[in-house]
This record gives sequence, structure tokens and C-alpha cells, in this order.
Amino acid sequence: MTTRTRYFIIVSLLILTVGVGTGLVAYYIGVPGGQLFGPSGPNELQYVPRDAAVVAYADVREIMTSEVRQKIRHALPASADDGQRQFQDQTGIAIESDIDRIVACLQPHSGGKTAGLVLARGRFNEVRIEGLMREHGAEVEEYSGKRVIANRNAPPPEGDSIALSFLEPGLVAVGGGQMVRTAIDLRKTGDSVTKNREIMDLMRSLDRGNAWAIGRFDALASDARLPPQVASRLPAITWFSISGRVGSSLSGVLRADTRDEEAANNLRDVVRGFLALAKLQAGNRPEFQAMMQSLELGGTGKSVALSFSVPGEVFDAIGATLPPAPPKPPVH
Repeated sequence: MTTRTRYFIIVSLLILTVGVGTGLVAYYIGVPGGQLFGPSGPNELQYVPRDAAVVAYADVREIMTSEVRQKIRHALPASADDGQRQFQDQTGIAIESDIDRIVACLQPHSGGKTAGLVLARGRFNEVRIEGLMREHGAEVEEYSGKRVIANRNAPPPEGDSIALSFLEPGLVAVGGGQMVRTAIDLRKTGDSVTKNREIMDLMRSLDRGNAWAIGRFDALASDARLPPQVASRLPAITWFSISGRVGSSLSGVLRADTRDEEAANNLRDVVRGFLALAKLQAGNRPEFQAMMQSLELGGTGKSVALSFSVPGEVFDAIGATLPPAPPKPPVH
């Protein structure tokens, strides 16, 4: 992989991470739609378990149609959309046309594993989706008054079957079978993440754009399976959050809360070292220099913040350095 390609892929992954939120990128690749927030955040949070380790929101429609996303899509090879196509093949849901917004979460399970759930708000043909999933071997069961469509031929990472259920008109839950059933139960019990004071306080403190994510760092590090030599050298981070806006430019803030001020100072030193190395690698390339100059380290006390604001022109410049994408195969 060339240096230019590596830079572009890193920027693309940053946008995907902001849009979908941490480990859920491994589930369904795509991003963001509509900000219908109540006083306690998106209404879909009522279906997220109280003990969720990571919670994320993305305005799919706004991000998918943004200038930045279009620039990246045109520059990347056709295979970059494979995740979306696989998701559509398995569920009958087209991320770009059917979904307005998503709320996603990760919940810790035994053995250090995590289970994921995506709550998508949009326009869905329930009969068509159920029929397509049945064609792929899915079975339908009734659970607490809702139809749960489970495809045991396509297990997600935690080993449970991929399941889907329409919780209310225009709202579908997709994830591990147990997570989907938990979401159905939460409508009755009310013991959702909105009762988790730490997560809700962090969410209210965000300068929310069209995408954000909040979570416990231990859950993120565990799911990422960091090498022991790397994990042991990381400062004691407790919580992380990231909020951003993807439009004609890319901007946002990445924040980490640490165990104490000493850990925060250590983390700032690590970030400063990373920024110095990245600026050195940018060399005399104007497109990379503009990207690196937008990074600003801040935060006080036990919090460390890294803000960024990347102009859309940077993505044009980076895309121009890459070889043209091969033509997409014809659709038969």
C-alpha cells in the first residue's frame, strides 16, 4: 500500500467511525439521518440496554448525501461498498435509500465479548424484507407480540444468529437475536440506557453534529483486541466520546476522560507525539498539511480533547493523488 493510499484510507475510516460508532463498523458499513431528539436524546435510546458499553448516533441521510462522503466514494474502489451490498443482500435494506438515521450500541457479554444492535429509522417494506430473509434461510418466531426474523446461517461475531424485528412503524432493530429480543422487552420494562446517568450526562455535554459516539474505553479496547504490549502502555482512559459533522467539510471533537490528571497528562504527551510524527510525514504536501493543521489538542483536568476541521478541498486533493477507480461491473 502506498503512502498516499494509506492516508486516504485513514481519513475514510475516520469518517466511517464518526458515522457509525466504534466497533459497529465491523457490523454494517455506512453512515447517518434526521435529528429527532427529545430531552433525553434520540427517541430510539428507549430500546438500548441500560448497561450498554458503547452508544452511537448517525444521521444517515445527511451524511450519505454530504459533499465529503461523495468525494470519498468517488475516489475509492467499487469494493468499498461491499459491506453495504452484503447487508442489503441479507436483510433487504438499502442503507442509502431506506434509512434516515441510526442508533447503535455494543453490550458486554461473558468472556469479554460484545454484542451489537442497530436501530434504524426509515422507510421499509416489511413484507419484502421478511420474504427475502426467508429465502436466505431465516425463520420467523413470535416474541412478546413482535415478529422476530432470525437468520441462523449468518451468525455475527458473538455467535448468536442475526435477527431483525420491526419495533414500531418505520423502526427496525437488527443485530444478535438476544439483543433484538432485549430491545423488544425494553419497551415494556423501561430499563433503558436513558437511566444510565454517566452515558446520558456525557451525551448532553456533546456538541452534537450529525454523528456521535460515547462509550467505556475498556469495552472498546477489548473489542479491538489490542496487543498486550500496546494495551499496557495506554494511559488509564475510562470514557471516550466523539462528535462530528460531515457536510461540505469534516469537523468534530474526540474526547477521552482518564482516571486522574496524571493519566490525562500522559495521554496528552502520547497525542503530541502522534501529531508531531503525522506532521513530519505530511512533508511538503499541502493537502496533508491542511489536514494536520486542523488538529488541535485541548482539554483540562482529567479530560483530553482533540478537535479537527478538515476542509472539503482536502479530500479533492487527496483523491486526485490516487489512481482512478476501476469501473463497476455491469448489473445483470
